[in-house]
Amino acid sequence: MKSHFLPQKVTATCAVAGATTLLSGVAHAQRFVAADYASNPIYTAGWSAGQNGGYGFGPWSFDSTSTNSSQAMSGSSPVGAAWTLLDGNSHGGISDVGRAISEPGGLQPGQTFETVIQNPTAYVFYRGFDILFCNATNNDPGGDNAAALRLSVFGYHEGYNTEWAVTDGNPYAYNNTTTTTLNFTNTAAGGLQIDLTLTSATNYSLTMTPLNGTTPYTLTGPFAFTALNSDTSLYVTNLPINYVNYRLWNAASSGTNDITDNFEITSMTVQGLPLNIQMAGTNAVLSWLDIPGFYLESATSLASSATWTSNSVSPNDVNGENFVTNPITGHQQFFRLEFPQ
Repeated sequence: MKSHFLPQKVTATCAVAGATTLLSGVAHAQRFVAADYASNPIYTAGWSAGQNGGYGFGPWSFDSTSTNSSQAMSGSSPVGAAWTLLDGNSHGGISDVGRAISEPGGLQPGQTFETVIQNPTAYVFYRGFDILFCNATNNDPGGDNAAALRLSVFGYHEGYNTEWAVTDGNPYAYNNTTTTTLNFTNTAAGGLQIDLTLTSATNYSLTMTPLNGTTPYTLTGPFAFTALNSDTSLYVTNLPINYVNYRLWNAASSGTNDITDNFEITSMTVQGLPLNIQMAGTNAVLSWLDIPGFYLESATSLASSATWTSNSVSPNDVNGENFVTNPITGHQQFFRLEFPQ
């Protein structure tokens, strides 16, 4: 079995060469739309506004960062080399970084934004840190929490809030906020992997996985629609998501290698919808997440002149996942997921 990755609209392509060569395991194919890592050579000499390592993201912005707060590189984080936010103020400061998701139209249905972070373990009343998934062209300043989705640890007036919270839609409507089962201490211990998948243009699935073995947290639902200026005929959702924004305003940071006070980011990627394939007797079973609009196509070659046709077998939906069983023929066959543009 081989996996191939094609540009343009193709999310993933798997090849079947015949029953005698098909492996008994499961193959996964998917396309990275965007990827950047703190270990990329461009960041060896430091992290600066305007840098753009990897591909598929816009340049980093440090706009709205307060005087005495800053950004730097760290090599001793639990998550490895990391972009590091430093808050140099005991009160009122903010380190603010963000960048665009450059895929036309932003994050698309079927795509997953993934990032790995390490958050501070020190904590101060009415201070905190967050990640905003926005429809924006630059960073939200302190006090502006507008976002399609906000993940935050922040101590409000009712006391210290040590759990991660998820807010979708209006940041001032408390019924749009869900308190997770994850405490900021267990997500700091080994780092935290965050996966945000759009299951439709207005629905999402969020999984937050502590890398120290703590049970992951998953939340699904629609993005909240919010009345604009009290006019219920106008609604906003801060969609589509085309910008990601990380912010730290917490205890004053002690330095680039002090993980107690730093907010660190090691990677960010955007992945297409995975296509899975597995042998079952003389059949190939293909499966993918049931997201409206995607359909399966096949061809006998990857040449530019290849003819791709819709798969003749209709998928069966089992617990939110599509399954198609195709007989394995004697010739090589390629499968891909397609989404109309």
